[in-house]
Amino acid sequence: MGRQQVEQIIKQLDALYPGDAKTLCALQFETPFQLLVATVLSAQTTDAVVNSVTQPLFARFPTPDALGSAAVDEVAQLIYSTGFYRTKASHVVALADRIAHQYGGEVPSELSELTTLPGVGRKTANVVRSVYFGLPGLPVDTHVSRLSNRLGLSNAQTPEAIEQDLCGLVPQVRWGSFSLQLILHGRRICRAKTPSCFRCELSSYCDSAPSSVRVSS
Repeated sequence: MGRQQVEQIIKQLDALYPGDAKTLCALQFETPFQLLVATVLSAQTTDAVVNSVTQPLFARFPTPDALGSAAVDEVAQLIYSTGFYRTKASHVVALADRIAHQYGGEVPSELSELTTLPGVGRKTANVVRSVYFGLPGLPVDTHVSRLSNRLGLSNAQTPEAIEQDLCGLVPQVRWGSFSLQLILHGRRICRAKTPSCFRCELSSYCDSAPSSVRVSS
């Protein structure tokens, strides 16, 4: 895909979903620790479900030290509705304990350090970096993967390779917001099973859109 087409896609996404990464993020948080835990809990569930459990979770365990000392079973009960609750509970208790004792209660901002925390992969680390710290980070989830392939931004199949392709196309300052814009568009229009190509504002630039849509857009 040519640079001009990429610029047009970015311009259109900006018009549809204005704002920076922090503004566009649907998870509710006040601290980097809260965002980190919320992002870990968001796997295989919706942001709305996560937001419904993090308020009572952080009210009960407001700090890394408190959550790191919690009983996994109690945390599992609090986050039950997010699914995979036992694994998630084990991860957030363990990562909170690590932050409390290894990092003095402060969430690290470096990718290399974040990805050593239990339950934290590149996607989660890049969310925290881009949304809270305002640092370069391009999270790649299933929506970003799907839209990148459909739009022709990347032919890669792994999140790491797609991230590398997108980082080479999108200005660094836009990595976080671009990822969230793709996610929002994937939820609203470019769904996995039933993409709404005939009402998609990106159809003119999309390799996967029907030719009739691309011509008329």
